[in-house]
Amino acid sequence: MRSRRMAAAMSALAMVAGGLVSAAVIGGASPAIADHCEVGEQQPPGQQQDQAPQDQAPEGQAPDDQAPQEQAPDGQAPEEQAPDGQAPQDQDPGQQQDQPGTGDQNDQNGRQDDGDQPVQGAGGAMMLDPAEEPTAETFGRRGRPTRTPTQQPTDQPTDEPTQEPTGEPTEDPTASPSPSPTGTDEENECADLGPFAADFVDIRQIPPRRLDARTGRGGSRGSFVSRCGTNREGHNNPDNFIVAPGVRNGAHHLHDYVGNLSTDAFSTDESLAAADTTCRFDDKSTYYWPVLRNRQVDANVEDPDGNVGQVLRPRSVTLQFRGNAAARVTAMPRFLRIIMGDAKAATNGGANARAGWSCTGFTNRVSPDKYPLCPRGSQVARILDFPSCWDGQNADSANHRTHIVFPDQGGACPQGTRAVPQLRMTLTYSVPQGRSFAVDAFPEQLHNPVTDHADFVNVMPDRLMSFVVSCINRGRRC
Repeated sequence: MRSRRMAAAMSALAMVAGGLVSAAVIGGASPAIADHCEVGEQQPPGQQQDQAPQDQAPEGQAPDDQAPQEQAPDGQAPEEQAPDGQAPQDQDPGQQQDQPGTGDQNDQNGRQDDGDQPVQGAGGAMMLDPAEEPTAETFGRRGRPTRTPTQQPTDQPTDEPTQEPTGEPTEDPTASPSPSPTGTDEENECADLGPFAADFVDIRQIPPRRLDARTGRGGSRGSFVSRCGTNREGHNNPDNFIVAPGVRNGAHHLHDYVGNLSTDAFSTDESLAAADTTCRFDDKSTYYWPVLRNRQVDANVEDPDGNVGQVLRPRSVTLQFRGNAAARVTAMPRFLRIIMGDAKAATNGGANARAGWSCTGFTNRVSPDKYPLCPRGSQVARILDFPSCWDGQNADSANHRTHIVFPDQGGACPQGTRAVPQLRMTLTYSVPQGRSFAVDAFPEQLHNPVTDHADFVNVMPDRLMSFVVSCINRGRRC
C-alpha cells in the first residue's frame, strides 16, 4: 500500500514538473519585436565593445496627454505692418489677426500657430526634467544592411541669445563615440538605422553664448517676418527641384513645404510664379525642410530609405528676414535659389553643416550635432540660418552654394558680394517623452542631427521685396 502511494505521489510530482517546464518553454518562446529596438541598447556601427559606457544625456520630455507651455523661439515679436500701410492678410487658423500699426505684439501671437497640433498621436507632451533617469525608447528597424559610420563635424551655427535659461548643466556633454565593429548580429541589425543615444544631449549641457555678430554703426537692424503657416495643407514630397530637378524622390527623405503650393520635382520659375501660396502679401516663395518624425509610432515602416515613424507637424514656423551686422541690405533677385546645411554632412564632414538644435527658452544654447532633450514646458527648436552674401549676378550656381555665401564671424560679407536679407527659419515641435524623434535623412546618414538643412527660392513680388529691404534698413520690425 505504501509503495503504491509513493508511486502515485511521484507520478503527480512528475506531471506538475512537466507542466511547469512546458509553461516556461511556451512563455519564453515569444518572438522579439522585429520592427523596433531600444535606443539605450544601441551604439553607432563600429563602437568598441569593451569601451566604458559613457554618461547618457537625461531624458527631457513627458507624457503625450499634457500640453507644454509654448515659448517663443527667439524672444522677439515682429511688428505686423503691411506694405504701404495695408492691413495684413488673413492668417492661418488659430493665429490672432494682425493689428496694423500697433507695434510689438505678444511673442506667442507673433510666432505661434496656436491652433496647430502635431499630427494625431505625435507629441504635444510636457517634458520631464532632464535630470531624471532616462528610459529607453524605441527607434530603428532590424534587418537593414550596415551603413557607413558617421563623422562628427565641428561647425557652429549662429543665433542671438534671447533669454537666460534657468538651471545648470548636470554633467559634461556626452562625447560622440568613435566607430569600430561590435556587438552580435542581432544588435547590429537593431543599431543600423540610427539615431543613437550619443546623438542626444540635455540642452542645459550646451554652454550659453552670444551667437550673432554685434551690429555695427553701418549695419542694418530691422527684420521682416513672412507668415506662411505650418503646412496645415499637408504639402509633402521627397523631391528637391533645386538639387535634383525632374527627379521623383530625389531627396530620399520627406520635405515639409510652406508658401508656394505647387513645389515638386518639376517646378520651374514659371510654374512657381503661377501658383497659389499659403503666405501673406502674395509671397509665392517656396520654403522647405526635412520632416521630423515620432519614432515611437509604427508608421511608414516599409520605407526603403529607413525614414520610419509618424510625421510631426511644427507647432510654429517663423520665417524671419534679418539685416547684416556691417552693411545695409539690397534686394534679392526674384527666383534666387538658396540652400543651407548639408544633407550628407555625416559622411561629407562639417564644412557645409549648419544645423542648429535648441529648445524654446534656451535659444542661446544651440547644438550643431545633437538632438536636444528639453526641460519641462520647452519645445524642440530647429534654427536654420541661410547664407546672405550674394555675388550680385547669379540666381544659382553649379553647387548651389558659390553664388551666395555666409558672412564672416564679424558679420561682414566677403569682397565682391553684397548683403541681402538673411532668412532664418525657426521651427518648434512638441515631441513625445525621451529620445523619441529624428529628422528624415538619406539612408547612409543614420538620422544624424548634423544633417539638418533647408531650402528657399525667392518668389516675392518686387514690391514686397522692396518693403522687406526698407524695413530692415530702417531698423523696423515688420
